[in-house]
Amino acid sequence: MAEETTTPTLKEFTLEDVKAHNSASDCWMIISEDGERRVYDVTGFLDDHPGGPEIMIDLAGQDATAEFEDIGHSNDARAQLKLLLVGKVKGDVKQAKPAPGAAGKTVNGRKDVSGNNGPLFLVLAGIVGAVALFLQFGKAE
Repeated sequence: MAEETTTPTLKEFTLEDVKAHNSASDCWMIISEDGERRVYDVTGFLDDHPGGPEIMIDLAGQDATAEFEDIGHSNDARAQLKLLLVGKVKGDVKQAKPAPGAAGKTVNGRKDVSGNNGPLFLVLAGIVGAVALFLQFGKAE
C-alpha cells in the first residue's frame, strides 16, 4: 500500500499582521510561490543575505515578490527561503499560474508591457552593424 503524504497546514496571517513585522529586529515579508502568498520571517537571515540586510529591511512587512523574482535568485536561495516559512496570507485563494506570455499580465498592479523584444533587438543590432560597416569600409580615401 502506498504511503500517503500530507502537506502541513500553514498558519494564516492578515496583511496587517505582516505589516507589523517591519524592522531589523522583526523582519517578515511576503513572497508568492505557486499562486499563494507566503509569509517568511527573515530576521535571522538579514546579516547573511548576500545583497546586504538593507534591501530586506526596506521591504520588511511588505510583499517582496517582484523584487525577489527580479533578482533571479538561485535554487539554493529558494531552498533556504523555504526554511524561513512561517505561514501564508489569510484569505488568499491559490490561483493557477498564468501561461507564459499570457495577455494582461500585471506587475505590482500595473500592466506589464515588457513583452518579447527579440525582433526589435534584431532590427537594432542590424542597424548598428550596418552603421559600423559603413564607418569602417565606406570612407573614401
